[in-house]
Amino acid sequence: MPTTFQEIPRQRPLTPLLDRANTPDQLRRLGEAELETLADELRQYLLYTVGQTGGHFGAGLGVIELTVALHYVFDTPDDRLVWDVGHQAYPHKILTGRRERMHSLRQKDGIAAFPRRSESEYDTFGVGHSSTSIGAALGMAIAARLQGSQRKSVAVIGDGALTAGMAFEALNHASDVNANMLVILNDNDMSISQNVGGLSNYLAKILSSRTYASMREGSKKVLSRLPGAWEIARKTEEHAKGMLVPGTLFEELGWNYIGPIDGHDLPTLLATLRNMRDLDGPQFLHVITKKGKGFAPAEADPIGYHAITKLEPIDAKVAPKKSAGPKYSSVFGQWLCDMAAQDRRLVGITPAMKEGSDLVAFSERYPERYFDVAIAEQHAVTLAAGMACDGVKPVVAIYSTFLQRAYDQLIHDVAVQHLDVLFAIDRAGLVGEDGPTHAGSFDLAYLRCIPDMLVMTPSDENELRHMLTTGYLFDGPAAVRYPRGSGPNAPIETSLTPLPIGKGVLRRAGKHTALLVFGVQLAEALKVGETLDATVVDMRFVKPLDEALVRQLAASHELLVSIEENSLMGGAGSAVSEFLARENILKPMLHLGLPDYYVEHAKPAQMLAECGLDAAGIEAAVRQRLSLLETIQA
Repeated sequence: MPTTFQEIPRQRPLTPLLDRANTPDQLRRLGEAELETLADELRQYLLYTVGQTGGHFGAGLGVIELTVALHYVFDTPDDRLVWDVGHQAYPHKILTGRRERMHSLRQKDGIAAFPRRSESEYDTFGVGHSSTSIGAALGMAIAARLQGSQRKSVAVIGDGALTAGMAFEALNHASDVNANMLVILNDNDMSISQNVGGLSNYLAKILSSRTYASMREGSKKVLSRLPGAWEIARKTEEHAKGMLVPGTLFEELGWNYIGPIDGHDLPTLLATLRNMRDLDGPQFLHVITKKGKGFAPAEADPIGYHAITKLEPIDAKVAPKKSAGPKYSSVFGQWLCDMAAQDRRLVGITPAMKEGSDLVAFSERYPERYFDVAIAEQHAVTLAAGMACDGVKPVVAIYSTFLQRAYDQLIHDVAVQHLDVLFAIDRAGLVGEDGPTHAGSFDLAYLRCIPDMLVMTPSDENELRHMLTTGYLFDGPAAVRYPRGSGPNAPIETSLTPLPIGKGVLRRAGKHTALLVFGVQLAEALKVGETLDATVVDMRFVKPLDEALVRQLAASHELLVSIEENSLMGGAGSAVSEFLARENILKPMLHLGLPDYYVEHAKPAQMLAECGLDAAGIEAAVRQRLSLLETIQA
């Protein structure tokens, strides 16, 4: 059994076996009897490295034995191994040539938090969002068949990710094309089954063996000659397996279901994977693991240890904390409870983001009005649409990057029908170390093109609260997008007061240049305004745009500068330029926002500086444009 550690080591542990297994081909040279010791070393090394960098924690600890077994049994990278989401892929990275680069995990110019094709040939598919692994592995299996290759395809998916519809779409398709592939269900949370132990492990070995498969196929040929005999035998086998294993659902979808087995029992994993590797058709292996396995505090609190921040040195001087405001998600959570107390029609919907979107208090105070639909963003939006049809007032709490997955439902099911749904869009803009798969870079562009959509961008915590009320009281689809982390600590009014729709606010009067700010860059823009004596406007509304204010600014300033933490193409700045063009107003315009490339993971401040969205970058860009205008005019 795996060794259980009590503390995160602060010094690099001794790992003599792991040091000999820098790549899977080196791992496969080890004796099978050495693998349990290797797994202990890998677990301890993972504890050490994540303690140095921070990052996803519990999921990786839970798949140590599974990762070792997969790379030992399968011929990776020729055999394709696809990890779903990627939270659990740190052990995979350590075993695939990146052990000594783990200190750079999630840091600027370091290795990514998730599998990435450009980073390693062992990362066969780039991930970050959930439930893509089965479809991707199926595509690889079909490609192998078309190319006449015998390489294997394996998808590893968690029980949470299996709640998404696209996972079942892929399961259904794989059986239809009789794909030679293996899906491993890493079950570490949901009670899909309790019958784990010696009998279950023994049955898994029997049911996955080639002998059993051959006997089954031989019996099928014999019984198929007797009218009705094979159907009777098939149903008898199905019911017998159903009493012992919980795989009826997957069997009905056309998969050969094996399990559940103990995902921390290396001998059973190795034997079962070897047997299943050589079976034809869609194979499904159900393993039971424990999130945080091998680290006692994480086993006791898997949610709290989903991810951790890096350890500070023991002798580090504690710097005085800056006075930071509440997190934007906390402001949303408090608003939701306050509004629910005033309006009994309000319901809260989230696709498995209760903690991240701060719906914990709401779920406890109003359990009958709280709906966690699991990782099913499309369903979350259509569910809200159905509720809105019959007089309920849904608030969908969702990350910007995840709303992309429900874009058709947003348009077809909500907006086209002009339904009264409020979208509270968290993690808008750059999100730091998780990188481009999790950045909310496009929501202003993909929202403002939808007819009748109300789109708002708060500059601080107090504006967020007022905008949520504004969107909630608005008759039709509305969206408020706000960033990760804390605000500037603006005083928050407790009233539930809406804002005048489509009206910006002058924050500083200046000369020559007007900075039109959409969102939380207002604080940086005000610094630039002081330095350059520029006008600074908090635009607040992307749609409808405050056209009267833009017209006024264009008439009284030499240069208009739009500032947003969103893609420049199609974003809020584009809305300003479109209005000026439509009105035949000729005015120099400078757009500042996210560039036309994926901004790689780093500290948020580093990412903003790279994009020129900090005060220094804004000032430099404005000075350069003013200098160009002076040259042209001269």
